Amino acid sequence: MSVCLKKRKTKKRRKNRLAFTIGQLRKSSTKMSDEEDAVPVAKKSRVFYGSLEEKERERLSLQATGSDAVRAGIKAGNINISSGETLEIEDRVSERQQEVLAEFERRRRARQITVSTDDAEVKAGLRALGEPITLFGEGPADRRERLRSVLSVVGPDALKKSRKDEDRARRSQEQCLQTWYHEGSASLKQARLWMARYSLPRAVARLEAARAQRDVSEANKTIQQQELHKSLRNLNNFCSQIGDDRPISFCHFSPDSKMLATASWSGLCKLWSVPDCNLIRTLRGHNTNVGAIVFRPQSGVSLDQSDVNLASCAADGTVKLWNMESDEPVADIEGHSDRVSRVAWHPSGRFLGTTCYDNSWRLWDLEVQEEILHQEGHSKGVHDLSFHPDGSLVATGGLDSFGRVWDLRTGRCVVFLEGHLKEIYSLHFSPNGHHLATGSGDNTCKVWELRNRKCLYTVPAHQNLLSTVRFQPTDGHFLLTGAYDNTAKVWSHPGWTPLKTLAGHEGKVMSVDVSPDGKLIATSSYDRTFKLWLSE
Repeated sequence: MSVCLKKRKTKKRRKNRLAFTIGQLRKSSTKMSDEEDAVPVAKKSRVFYGSLEEKERERLSLQATGSDAVRAGIKAGNINISSGETLEIEDRVSERQQEVLAEFERRRRARQITVSTDDAEVKAGLRALGEPITLFGEGPADRRERLRSVLSVVGPDALKKSRKDEDRARRSQEQCLQTWYHEGSASLKQARLWMARYSLPRAVARLEAARAQRDVSEANKTIQQQELHKSLRNLNNFCSQIGDDRPISFCHFSPDSKMLATASWSGLCKLWSVPDCNLIRTLRGHNTNVGAIVFRPQSGVSLDQSDVNLASCAADGTVKLWNMESDEPVADIEGHSDRVSRVAWHPSGRFLGTTCYDNSWRLWDLEVQEEILHQEGHSKGVHDLSFHPDGSLVATGGLDSFGRVWDLRTGRCVVFLEGHLKEIYSLHFSPNGHHLATGSGDNTCKVWELRNRKCLYTVPAHQNLLSTVRFQPTDGHFLLTGAYDNTAKVWSHPGWTPLKTLAGHEGKVMSVDVSPDGKLIATSSYDRTFKLWLSE
């Protein structure tokens, strides 16, 4: 009995101890869970609103008003106390907002701008504003929108301003291109009157000869033309002569067809007998390349040998006059500041024309021994000139690729020759009076009809630049051209068919000439020789 009671008490004690232990565990777990769930409270910072100036003033007033340290700090600038001034800060809009507002404003202006629907006008407007007229893959509508967009930025008045500037520039250019005149000297007036009285009777005689030629039957004309063409096809090299140690730049027959004058780059000019090609005289006076030497129209016919019979020019701007008795020049013509490339005599023999690389040509009166005309009109150097058979006109051509025909009686430019692509190196009038041939650096020879002021025919003459062109001096029934392809060619007139190629020079053909009687042809070359060609 007692043993059973002891066992029960022991079991009861064990149950109480177990319950106590479980209760303690529950309390400790509850306490730990509460501690884990609890959030630490953040420390609140104090926020002060308004200025601390008043508080600072009160604090300083409470302190000793006579504090030397505070006063010294204020005086030294270490303690700053405002006196009540305030600074207003402007309300600023962000940069992005400004860009957006500017874009809206630009679009608004663009909607108000009217742009032409003509695509050509749109391109012209873009070009005037300095913009590309078209972009890759851009159509007319896109181009209009691009022009409108550009105008919205630069302003619609920019296009009008650019067009005004273009018109102003065009007007000024037109004014620069306008022909202007100034009052000439009394000697020029007398010379013009003299040339008018000289040329009119010659023009009448030429027209009468043309009327007489018109009355000739076509059969006779055809026979004469066939005979001439046959003789020209039989041209052969009759004589070849070494003329100098340097290239021979020019050759010219005397009016009586008995002499030939040659000019060389050595500075020497020589006279040769024709047709045996014997040296008659060497003219010494130039120190540099001689551009041309020409006989006076009456030389050997009516002029005395002591008179001026020849004229020559050189690259140093000198022009010299020669007679037939002396090896030295009888006179020098001064006044050129640049290269003088060609000289030519007026048909009367009284006037001498010179072309200069200072963009002008000049006319000299040998009777009064002065320069009577200094004519401008070319934009580059003037290379050659040719007088009309009547003596009324003169044609000039130069490095600007344009030719001009001047009326010596009035001083006006009556014909403007436009068509060559490169420099004009030679001009020559036909004896018929209304045809003019020009040779150019574009390898062509153009024949101009002066009566309607148009190009009559373009002869694709050579494979290099043309140095000289010459019409037959008697009737003008054939045209002779020389070029830098080492050949000279003969062409029919009219028809412009090639009749003969004069090949034989080893260098560039620098000059050609036809004797006044029409029987001989002379060519001078860079190979230092000149050749005579005669029909067998």
